[in-house]
Amino acid sequence: MLEIPKQHKEIFETIGNIAESAGQQVFVVGGYVRDYYLKRLDPDEITDIDFVTVGSGIQLARKIAKELNTSKLTVFKKFGTAQIKYNDLDLEFVGARKESYRRDSRKPIVEDGTLKDDQLRRDLTINALSWCLNPDQFGVLHDPFNGIQDLKNKIIRTPIDPEQTFDDDPLRMMRAVRFATQLQFDIDPETFSAISKMSHRLSIISKERILDELNKIVLSPKPSIGFELLLKTNLLKEFFPEMVNLLGVDVINGQRHKDNFWHTLKVLDNTAEKSDDLWLRWAAIMHDIAKPPTKKFSKEVGWTFHGHDALGAKWVPRIFKRLGLPLDDRMRYVQKLVRLHLRPIALVSEEVSDSAVRRLIYEAGDDIEDLMALCRADITSKNEWRRKKYRNNFDRVEKKIVEVEEKDRMRNWKNPIDGEEIMNELGVKPGPVVGKVKDRIKDAILDGEIPNNYEAAYDYLQQIKTEYINSVEK
Repeated sequence: MLEIPKQHKEIFETIGNIAESAGQQVFVVGGYVRDYYLKRLDPDEITDIDFVTVGSGIQLARKIAKELNTSKLTVFKKFGTAQIKYNDLDLEFVGARKESYRRDSRKPIVEDGTLKDDQLRRDLTINALSWCLNPDQFGVLHDPFNGIQDLKNKIIRTPIDPEQTFDDDPLRMMRAVRFATQLQFDIDPETFSAISKMSHRLSIISKERILDELNKIVLSPKPSIGFELLLKTNLLKEFFPEMVNLLGVDVINGQRHKDNFWHTLKVLDNTAEKSDDLWLRWAAIMHDIAKPPTKKFSKEVGWTFHGHDALGAKWVPRIFKRLGLPLDDRMRYVQKLVRLHLRPIALVSEEVSDSAVRRLIYEAGDDIEDLMALCRADITSKNEWRRKKYRNNFDRVEKKIVEVEEKDRMRNWKNPIDGEEIMNELGVKPGPVVGKVKDRIKDAILDGEIPNNYEAAYDYLQQIKTEYINSVEK
């Protein structure tokens, strides 16, 4: 404990002294201890620290809150836990306990227990490490399952029989994969085998808990590690079969297409190298999700996936809803990028019109840079010449986008003429006529027929008004 932040050591000493005076043993457990030995402790990123005491965690927390002179104490009697907010830290206290499970639920039957009982219920050996904080044993490491050795060997392993561990709480399978991904550790063969065998037990876990682990995998430095493990342990098919369906290659007349599962993982990793944005990473995951049902072969052009962009965008809300992902602007952002991810490719020709570029800027809006980042991440060819060619193409597209945007200001474009003005000029009520007129004005501006300003749009509306009056009189 020599290298922990000074303010943490002072808190630990205070907690240890109070526990000692109360006749209780207290230990700091879990991620804080693990990350200390991994040299991953960052005082600026630490927000919560977990403590276990042999006795009542709630009573100890109350005494500590009083000593720290803070009223920010929250008690969860149902769970036997308490939380103290102190100096930007969440200090979580729980009494040592032992747990037993019913097969149809991950909610345990809880009883008071010893430190050993509490460590036995931990998901992984590397998360069962603890330090005693009582004065006579301050900083003494308790490592009953050789977690330190597993840290050195970069191994993910369960403290007890893995089948029993995962049968008790199937979410631990997702956590094993998540830690293997975040730490870039290997999963112990026996533990890996148990996950593969027990994967179906994930069905009793709520989608919210699964998603929490999945998003941590997506946000990891190299998320492909996690998705490969999810695939090989059969966990992925339990909650994301559409992604599993990307796997595989067909060959006809010696022509083969790329494996869209591994391609997607490469795009995801490429995206992760450039951005920490969760939703841009989800766009990478989803960009080719509808390729399997759109796959066709023709002798003339080989394998095609026409319409997978539109179909993929259509699938996004359904998949997001099933996984428990948000159905708000974040979903619509992903949907937009999936729908548009092929469009920049069509703009690489030197002869491409300003109209096509204007329409892309109009549809992408403020997400145009993210769209181009996704397109660049989509370059996964192993041929360096092709990669360079594609990158140069996108350089030209981005240059055109800048030129057209500077000239026409189409980003987040709004129609200069609103519906009320159209109704007043044409003398019509709300209905399809108003929408059609607005679309004509929009198309005229996007196609470059009229400038992007109110005066030109109003003059164009007068032309439409004349046409409309003439058509009505006839």
